[in-house]
Amino acid sequence: MIREGGCLCGAVRFKVEGEPINVRICHCRNCQKAMGSPFFARAAFDQRALTIEGETARFPTSERIDRVFCTRCGTRLFSWRRDGSVAGVALAAFDDRHAFAPTEHIWVSEKMGWVKFDDALPQYPEGIPS
Repeated sequence: MIREGGCLCGAVRFKVEGEPINVRICHCRNCQKAMGSPFFARAAFDQRALTIEGETARFPTSERIDRVFCTRCGTRLFSWRRDGSVAGVALAAFDDRHAFAPTEHIWVSEKMGWVKFDDALPQYPEGIPS
């Protein structure tokens, strides 16, 4: 299966092939700051499954992760692991914004106090336990 998406202005388009590794909502402080939102809802894919057209820029938000965005409109599209393994694709950036549904919440220890859950999804104080 191939799914497509892009930024607000259309200057960046992407295609992703196959099914995601996982679909999560991250409430960590880095995601909050990077997305300008209470959380980052994303589908994780092997970076080799992702094709990107258009000009993007990266900003390092940790030792392991770069955030990737459109240089024209600033839409935040991906979290990109520097080791070349995984890219987190923003769920709302897909053309079909209903293509994937999250299966869990991570880093709920850092969620904003007014965020309430009524989706019955598993919640983890930090990342998924090993």
